[in-house]
Amino acid sequence: MNKDRRKAIGEIKDQIDEIKESIETIRDEEQEALDNLPESIQDGERGQKMSEAIDNLDRAMDSLDEAATGLEEAMA
Repeated sequence: MNKDRRKAIGEIKDQIDEIKESIETIRDEEQEALDNLPESIQDGERGQKMSEAIDNLDRAMDSLDEAATGLEEAMA
């Protein structure tokens, strides 16, 4: 792979890292909001939806980690 393509891949990986950080911030905020709800609401439908959103954000971050790893391996 030539220098220009490696540079382009590196820039894409940097973008993925930034997106992952943004998702992590949102996930942390959602987790904090869930933790601050009364237990009765946490155990209800609203709390369940918030928990599902947190799980989905975690999966999205995992997928981005896999993509970043693949890009790093492509540059090697």
